[in-house]
Amino acid sequence: MNPYEKKRRWKFFLLIFAIIIGAASVFYSDFFVKKMEREERLQFHLYVKVTEQAIMMYDEDRYTSLIDLIRANNKLPVIMIDSKGEIRGYQGLDSTKTNYDVENKPGVSFDPAYFKRELRKMKAQYAPIPINTMGLDGSSWYIYHKDSPTLTQLRYFPYIQLGVISLFLLTAYVAFSSARKAEQDQVWVGMAKETAHQLGTPISSLMAWVELMKSRFNAEDDPLIAEMENDIKRLEVITDRFSKIGSKPILDDHVVFVVIQNFVAYFKLRTSDKVIFTITGDEQVRAMLNVPLFDWVIENLLKNAANAIENEGRITINIIENLAKEEVFIDVTDTGKGIARSKFDAVFQPGYTTRKRGWGLGLSLTKRIINNYHSGEIFVKDSDLGKGTTFRIILKSSITYEPTEN
Repeated sequence: MNPYEKKRRWKFFLLIFAIIIGAASVFYSDFFVKKMEREERLQFHLYVKVTEQAIMMYDEDRYTSLIDLIRANNKLPVIMIDSKGEIRGYQGLDSTKTNYDVENKPGVSFDPAYFKRELRKMKAQYAPIPINTMGLDGSSWYIYHKDSPTLTQLRYFPYIQLGVISLFLLTAYVAFSSARKAEQDQVWVGMAKETAHQLGTPISSLMAWVELMKSRFNAEDDPLIAEMENDIKRLEVITDRFSKIGSKPILDDHVVFVVIQNFVAYFKLRTSDKVIFTITGDEQVRAMLNVPLFDWVIENLLKNAANAIENEGRITINIIENLAKEEVFIDVTDTGKGIARSKFDAVFQPGYTTRKRGWGLGLSLTKRIINNYHSGEIFVKDSDLGKGTTFRIILKSSITYEPTEN
């Protein structure tokens, strides 16, 4: 299993674990909410019974302060109305909006709209309970109630808690991922520049040895010496690539077809004769490119394609100009093994590879070069298992190119 698959599996397990914890928290809180809801329901029924007794015994000697005490201990918001819908009593409401004074004394507040809103909420939550008013007018009165503020807060608390925790975890994940990515980038940049530095001395030595061979053996036109020079130049290009990592590259206006054609001419001499290379499309379209880095992109795509077809098949590069969006499409198609649709994004992750001896860095570097340095896009356009794969590169044409800060 490659490192990317292991990383994704661990993320999946951690996500499942987090979901289990969240579900357990909601379930546990819901248990207490239901328990408190039952207790409030019993308290409300007790309040109704005591209120009914208070009304029936209002003018009798049996009415005691105990009844008032029991009613006063009720903390639930309740409203009692008569058969005409008039409010006859209330409790547990906002005292700043419910002070009712029949003599209209100044400084006393009363908000009828507040009562209507509260009564509407109570009707939406629970059905009313009728009480016997034989001690007064004999008609049916009704008592409404709703959940206490504590129960309401407790009902929504686990979801708010999960939201806050999720937001915190997401923020922490993004922060740590950014810090880790920045640290990894610094390591890669340092290694790349050190590699370029280390390659410089042996390349210079090889160039000197080639010149010595040409002069000593009079081999100016020897094709083998010429190919050795080409490989040394290739090493210089690779060294230049590594030295540019971490720095903002210089982009120049180039004909895309010519750049690709030049690299394919070099690459196909070092590939099996059974691999057929074809370049098609618009031969005049131009784009802003850093040729050494862009060659690296094409090299990685062609190497992957050659491995996919196992050095026997066809690799086609098609260049298309999208005039409507002023973009350049470069499609690299092979007739190889194909990629499963679920792996379309994974192939660009560092460490992802299907080869036993691969590092899984080629396509990751390719994506970075296209996205960060050329302000473009690269993705798997299409793939069928056993039939082949098409990678698409999207670049802005030279006319519309606007450089972005890295």
